Amino acid sequence: MSTSTAARAAEAHRAEQRWAYPLLIALLAASLGVSGAPAPLYGLYQQRWGLAPITTTVVFAAYAVAALGAVLVAGQASDKYGRKPLLLGAAVVMVAGLAVFMTADGVAALLVARVLHGAAVGTAVVVGSAALLDLRPERGARTGHLTGIMFNVGIGATVLGASLLAQFGPHPYVTPFAAVAVVVLALLVGLLGMAEPHAGRTGRASGPLRVARPSVPASIAGDFRFSVIGVMAAWSVLGVYLSLFPAFAGQSTGIHSVVFGGAVVAAMAGAAAVSQAFGGRLAARRAAIAGDFGTAVALGLSVVALDSHHALLITLAAVLMGLSFGLAFGGSLRHLGSVVPAAHRGQVMSAFYVLAYAAMAVPTILAGWAATTWGLAAVFPWFSLAVALSCVLAGVLGLRSSRA
Repeated sequence: MSTSTAARAAEAHRAEQRWAYPLLIALLAASLGVSGAPAPLYGLYQQRWGLAPITTTVVFAAYAVAALGAVLVAGQASDKYGRKPLLLGAAVVMVAGLAVFMTADGVAALLVARVLHGAAVGTAVVVGSAALLDLRPERGARTGHLTGIMFNVGIGATVLGASLLAQFGPHPYVTPFAAVAVVVLALLVGLLGMAEPHAGRTGRASGPLRVARPSVPASIAGDFRFSVIGVMAAWSVLGVYLSLFPAFAGQSTGIHSVVFGGAVVAAMAGAAAVSQAFGGRLAARRAAIAGDFGTAVALGLSVVALDSHHALLITLAAVLMGLSFGLAFGGSLRHLGSVVPAAHRGQVMSAFYVLAYAAMAVPTILAGWAATTWGLAAVFPWFSLAVALSCVLAGVLGLRSSRA
């Protein structure tokens, strides 16, 4: 069978499988849910094993570092060998990581589980995003819009569900992860029946895959810079929210409940999904710039809310943070999805998420180290100021680039 005939056959098969697009959207949501599932339990792990904040952030950052490694090779590998094999592998590794969480007996097990999840989620996010563009290449901006919404829906629903199961379920360290594993296994069954979405893959083993420096076509370099700067600032906030913020909110209010910490994170993620849903009516660049400036303001208000020690104010600050984060992330992703060339989708998405995960890992580790040394209450205002300045810089650069 000729290459063109095979490509046409693959196109016809994908046309018959309209369910593949929502399946991949659901997989991306579940993947981000896997990444956020331990967030409300970190406080329990701290009490169970006497962990310091730096230990918690290192465990969290292990996920981001593993995701960095995955995104460096996943896009290139999926361009060559196809999206489906990598997505199947990512789903299997997610389940394996959840099993390690369910049997964890110390920090070493948590690190292993987070490394597995980082590799799996990093692969799923990059390859799944590229596969969605393969399925509907004419709707790149719309796909970026939906992806951004579902990222936050996945985080919010999973964190809230995990906190409820940890608080009221029979086995707080097992039941939340078992529930997530059931969802991932159901999606794995769907992936098995899905046709390969990437008709242009070569499939030739011309040599081993190498970790290459991510690159971006010169034709979209300016668009890429604009899209990634705001996302880097926003994801640095997300890293702290998913690792330290639930425990800090409990300390500030005196409410030592897994559900409260999970609800604060879920409120942030849910608000982000809402802002992305309605922000889709705005031009992508305008939404991202508004989100950058809004995130800077929300960081300042978060500091004030934590100093007030009022649960309602902290929750409202988290909602405002989510609204701003959603515009910044969703607008940036929509803009990039509308301009990325078809032949470079995997490579460009790898570069995008490499920088995003780096921005998540490094500030989170620094915040954890500083919190261990001086206390989280003393460090959080300075962290917020630094990230707020980065957000303002991103917004200013966005304004300048739009004028140019």
